[in-house]
Amino acid sequence: MQFRKFGTLDWQASVLGFGCMRLPTTDGNANGPNIDETKALRLIRHAIDRGVNYFDTAYVYHEGASEIILGKALRGYRDRVKLATKCPVWMIQQEADFDRMLGEQLRKLQTGHIDFYLLHALDGGRWRSIVLKYKLLEKAQAAIRDGRISRLGFSFHDTYDSFPEIINGCDAWSFCQIQYNYMDTENQAGTKGLKLAAAKGLAVVIMEPLLGGRLARPPSSIGQVIERAGVKRSPVDWALQWLWDQPEVTVVLSGMSNMEQLDANLESASRARSRSFQAADFDVIAQLRQKYRERAAIPCTKCNYCMPCPNGVDIPAVFEFYNEAFFHDDVPTSRFRYQIFLPESARAAACIACHECEERCPQKIPISDWMPKVHALLAGA
Repeated sequence: MQFRKFGTLDWQASVLGFGCMRLPTTDGNANGPNIDETKALRLIRHAIDRGVNYFDTAYVYHEGASEIILGKALRGYRDRVKLATKCPVWMIQQEADFDRMLGEQLRKLQTGHIDFYLLHALDGGRWRSIVLKYKLLEKAQAAIRDGRISRLGFSFHDTYDSFPEIINGCDAWSFCQIQYNYMDTENQAGTKGLKLAAAKGLAVVIMEPLLGGRLARPPSSIGQVIERAGVKRSPVDWALQWLWDQPEVTVVLSGMSNMEQLDANLESASRARSRSFQAADFDVIAQLRQKYRERAAIPCTKCNYCMPCPNGVDIPAVFEFYNEAFFHDDVPTSRFRYQIFLPESARAAACIACHECEERCPQKIPISDWMPKVHALLAGA
């Protein structure tokens, strides 16, 4: 296992972190509450024995069961790892909710303190209307003072525009968690957010390094790029090594649900080095990106000239979710992400076909014609 300094802290984190959102289940429901306890405990403890020392869970993972299983798995192992979990900000309705849920998490995790506590899934709206309104930063800092948590961070799901506001809005941040992979360099926080956080001395924890597993299973036309590459790497190894090549990346989380995945990732992590990619390696990543983008149904470049929409549709985001279904031959995941991460008011159904956006689109996309098709696919209409 390779290790990296965790921001400004005097602690070295394993480059591979264990994400506890996709633990093995008994009924095939990957995110459901029926976790296969025997398999999950074996996976977690095997990871610790092989050097993984960063474990990430959340109040809502596996419908609340993830924290319980992780707490059981860490009996006798707690002093060998750092434990991260998250406050479900969107569930906060009053200031007292923060302490109530934190107390519940401590009991479920069977621990007296949480090493790394995150405000979960922040965006600009939640930052202003929940975090600031209910004084969650003050509540978290009080929990630091009394020892219930050690360090404060946040996970992020929004456009980059909100990232500086959040990261500069609190002096107590020690780390952040962002979605980042070779297809998401300009989405959400993106490369700009990664570099901004690192420049401020924050550790950066990466989630969705494989886009929910989709980069691990490329369509055959894209897999051919990897087969022709001079370096023998699996699709997963290409994605992980690209991340670890960047010194700003501290920990890469992987949601591993079986021993085969865990062992493959452990082997990959043993070779993690920053600044090790050569020109030929970057060329393979560029080819992969291009091949994925060639599968796009709509030639949107996300230039944003079409915005703002007078009726509130987030046109580039709508097209991005639609195109991702074709990138990965995976409509269900795109449909899920569209309905979870895009407010209803910003979805395709809000289009009234006024055609104002089409006059500004450099690609001359018939946006109004596309919107009903997008709605039919992603809304399941």
